Amino acid sequence: MGRICIPDHEYKERVQRCAAILQREKLDVLIVNGNEADYANPRYFSGFWPLFERSGVAISAAGEAALMVGPESAIFGADRNKLDKIYVLLAYREGADPAYPELKPDTFHDVFKGIGVTGKKIRIGVASYLDTSVTIFNAIRDAFPEAEIVDAGKVMVELRSIKSENELACLREGYRIADLATQQVMKEIRPGMTELQMVGVAQRVVYENGAEYEGLPMYVFSEASTRHAISRSSYREFQKDDIVQLNLSAKIDGYSAAIGYPICLGKLDGRRREIVQFCREMHRWSEQQVKAGVYAADIAKNFYKKFVDNGFEKNYVYGPLHGTGIIEVEAPWCETSSDYFLKPNMTFQVDTYISGDTFGVRWEKGIAVRDGGYELLSPEIPELCPELYF
Repeated sequence: MGRICIPDHEYKERVQRCAAILQREKLDVLIVNGNEADYANPRYFSGFWPLFERSGVAISAAGEAALMVGPESAIFGADRNKLDKIYVLLAYREGADPAYPELKPDTFHDVFKGIGVTGKKIRIGVASYLDTSVTIFNAIRDAFPEAEIVDAGKVMVELRSIKSENELACLREGYRIADLATQQVMKEIRPGMTELQMVGVAQRVVYENGAEYEGLPMYVFSEASTRHAISRSSYREFQKDDIVQLNLSAKIDGYSAAIGYPICLGKLDGRRREIVQFCREMHRWSEQQVKAGVYAADIAKNFYKKFVDNGFEKNYVYGPLHGTGIIEVEAPWCETSSDYFLKPNMTFQVDTYISGDTFGVRWEKGIAVRDGGYELLSPEIPELCPELYF
């Protein structure tokens, strides 16, 4: 059996679907940008994941596309790129800001000409505004001062929200490996060991079992640091009866899958058990709401109401679901302000987090929307918080 991945032809199909949307939106060209941390939009079209430098893809309304890389990624980009055209632009250089005085770089004029975009008074869509540096934005504006530059983030949300069968296969494999890492951490964890030691155990397992990388910085938090909705593992040593939050992940051909739940290094009782059980109940409730045709905001509003009605309003942090795919957290989120209906093959993390005075816990797994409900993409997570005794 071959490696689970996105086939080359799917990248070309993505470019053509994007071009059709550009025609509908009356855009002459789309530019998507990314970096090492959030590479999703350029990789979606090109398969390329940059290192140190930035990367971008330009797509014309006629369906031509090109990868844009920094000065040190010309060969790297050519080797790992699924597109036919590649350009080296100074604007995509690394953060140390080298001058490269001997370089004769390409320009956005060269890129646009290469994909058949001509004229001065054109409409340029820029997606991933958050990942477009000032340097890149200014280079676009300086090259085409008469152009209209518009935020085209909705184009990428439309394209990436509905997953193909190949994308789903990548996610399923990622979840399988993340579960293996989680089981191994629970076998090896002991009081006196550190959070970072357990991250090392998880990393070993995901690489040994075929992942290209971890899908997110591995979460192994304990006690007070579990109150961090996002954080990094530390040198803290586990103590008996600690609550430990595990969120472990694996990346398959760019697709990031994460599984998360709390464990206790001893007995979980009293108020701590009440908080953990409520979070688990809300996790189960959230997944049961998911099916095609449901209005996203309704799920989020009812989710929040249950926190309020059960006396946990102050412990609420965010809504019940967020999109997942090339990046473990991607649009769309499911929030009280969300204005969309769930559609088949949308993928979400059922991500249920609660923060208390001394600790927090999260239950998290991946699902795909189906007509009559949902498909669980990951192995099922425990019904209750596992209690480990030593």
